Amino acid sequence: MAKQVRVMRMSVEQPLWRALTGYRVLTMLYAVGLFATEYDQFDRPGIAIAYYVVLCVWTLATLPRVQNAAACTKRFLAVDLAIALTGIVLTPLVVDQHHIDSGGPTLPSIWTAGSVLAFAIKGGWRWAALASTPVAAANLFERGQPARDTVHNVILVWVASIAIGYVVEVARASERTLARALEIEAATRERERLARDIHDSVLQVLAMVQRRGAVLGGEAAELGRMAGEQEVALRTLVSGGLTSVSRVSRDAAQGAVVHVVDDEPDGGSDGPLDLRALLAPYASAKVSLVEPGAPVPLPPPAARELAAAVGAALDNVHRHAGEHARAWILVEDEPDEVIVTVRDDGPGIAEGRLAQAEGEGRLGVAQSIRGRLRDLGGSAELISPPGQGTEVELKVPKISRGKAGQR
Repeated sequence: MAKQVRVMRMSVEQPLWRALTGYRVLTMLYAVGLFATEYDQFDRPGIAIAYYVVLCVWTLATLPRVQNAAACTKRFLAVDLAIALTGIVLTPLVVDQHHIDSGGPTLPSIWTAGSVLAFAIKGGWRWAALASTPVAAANLFERGQPARDTVHNVILVWVASIAIGYVVEVARASERTLARALEIEAATRERERLARDIHDSVLQVLAMVQRRGAVLGGEAAELGRMAGEQEVALRTLVSGGLTSVSRVSRDAAQGAVVHVVDDEPDGGSDGPLDLRALLAPYASAKVSLVEPGAPVPLPPPAARELAAAVGAALDNVHRHAGEHARAWILVEDEPDEVIVTVRDDGPGIAEGRLAQAEGEGRLGVAQSIRGRLRDLGGSAELISPPGQGTEVELKVPKISRGKAGQR
């Protein structure tokens, strides 16, 4: 019975929302307490009392809105900021001039920072900057002149909110990276477990059918050959999960080299393609693919051209080395380049044969292989001692400098 792989996700920003909830309640009580202690400095206390009633009702009624990012909508943020700005603008109308000249707090006081911090936690540093700017303008309007303490407070709120917004963005990116790593680790462990189970059962049965079919001959030999194709396809699937069984076995059963690959193995995205996904369909009973366990990313044009060059090399093996020749594909992921080696056990190429073929107008190696790699800024080296098979080494830089990489 298969085990269920479950990756527990954690939210690094959730503590920030809880802290913001407590901050809003405490600063609301602080603003009301300041009003009570400085009541004699208010010329129109009725307006201030009406504002604080609205502030308290709004703060307590919207506590569920600051529980998480989904509940904290843009409309809520806009209304919340509007209430803070209204309190700042109303301050000169309800207090005496001495309160303003002495740098006394505005009606919402430090409750305003909670509104700006909600923007920062919700949308990052850009949203924080967007919310801090009207708050700064309202504070300067309330004071009537850019006093030192007002400018100091404005800059402090602006810088702090932007810094918190940036930290939130970094935390979210780290959380996504960690979650992806955990998913890959869990999937890899499950794939290894399945591979062990399949190797102990299905793959061994298919290998036994292939051997027995070859010994018995006749229709049993054909059945053994098909079992061998299915074994290769299944082994490829459980090792990397890069291609379907039906695709490989159908093309291989027809006795042809698989040279048609999926156009968009990664869903058609503009990001790098995993070269392994493009080379996986080439694997068959006569073509062995050895690849790294991690993805081999390349720009889409470079990945497709390199895969096409590998297909051209395998076509040459099938055409010139005979139907019974075996081939091996080795993929090496170096820091600055990707190296793909295609080797076969055929009779090799006689000296001068490539130059003769090019003179006769057959440009398979010159154009389909070397031409593609040259356009990518890479190289193709062909080594073929007579009677010892042929080895084609394809090198492509990870940052393509050729024409194909610039398309």
